[in-house]
Amino acid sequence: MTDEIIEAEAKVRLTQFSHGGGCGCKIAPAILQELLARMPAAVATPELLIGTETSDDAAVYKLNDQQALIATTDFFMPIVDDPYDFGRIAAANALSDIYAMGGSPILALALVGMPINKLPAEVIGRILAGGAQICREAGVPLAGGHSIDSVEPIYGLVAMGLAHPEQIKSNAGAKPGDALILGKPLGIGVLSAALKQGCLDEAGYEAMIAVATRLNRVGVKLGRRGDVHAMTDVTGFGLLGHLLEICRGSDCCAELESAALPVIEEACILAEKGIATGASERNWASYEGEVRLRNVDPWLQILLTDPQTSGGLLVACAPEAAAAVLALFHEEGYTAAKVGTLHEWKDEGAHVKVKG
Repeated sequence: MTDEIIEAEAKVRLTQFSHGGGCGCKIAPAILQELLARMPAAVATPELLIGTETSDDAAVYKLNDQQALIATTDFFMPIVDDPYDFGRIAAANALSDIYAMGGSPILALALVGMPINKLPAEVIGRILAGGAQICREAGVPLAGGHSIDSVEPIYGLVAMGLAHPEQIKSNAGAKPGDALILGKPLGIGVLSAALKQGCLDEAGYEAMIAVATRLNRVGVKLGRRGDVHAMTDVTGFGLLGHLLEICRGSDCCAELESAALPVIEEACILAEKGIATGASERNWASYEGEVRLRNVDPWLQILLTDPQTSGGLLVACAPEAAAAVLALFHEEGYTAAKVGTLHEWKDEGAHVKVKG
């Protein structure tokens, strides 16, 4: 890195340019549901295997009997001040949607919106370099994109991938009795809120970057397993929000064991002090009617609703496969844990119950 770039980065705090950061920028679930309900019906296309019906991670289009195209896009405003780290996190988060469908990414395009008159070219270049580095790690060509001059910094990717049509993992295939496995620890949103408030130490920052920039490439292997029934990645709606999408789409309800949840230690300490994102509150307001919390401390509710940026895969698998799925995660270095179980939905008033 040249002295000019170091000097330019030292003068800029990216998070000061945005009203929100990372997946915490997402529109609240209830509002998004209302907006999508106003959309006209999509053109009926037999080849479109997955569209908007179940709020899945990506669209899936059948090319032939052996290949299905997975397409998604994801972008947001800065969650950290370091431009290179911002680019890495945004790219990893976008590619995660492909992995969450059980696919292998094959191509990416950059989406870039920057306040050109406020951010030095060196800083913007570092954002793009961070995204390109993650694409290289994933073995994906970053083959172009689109840029605009915007009020707030925005960066992300359009991503495309491939999978066998019979190995696609939607969020609507879970079955009663399935085990729920979470592949990364919770707390990224809390750490990002602490960063913006100036109370995140170096250890907390390093923990956040390590989790948020880790590719969910284990999703490719999970996609090949017939005993993995459903999969999604935990992002802006928090663990509860994305678990609710699995429950609604699969006609199931879930029980979570709070003591089993993997969490980032530094985030627990901060959540106990009441540090949370505004998105956490919006998330809870959107789905609290479908969730029952029993003996759950306020700090744990924060982590359950915490918007994860490039969070972990949430997997629903046959109970007898749970040990093998966990071993697959652990062999590749993920902090994964079995966090709950799915049951038959009997219209009991709550799709998700959490035991404290």
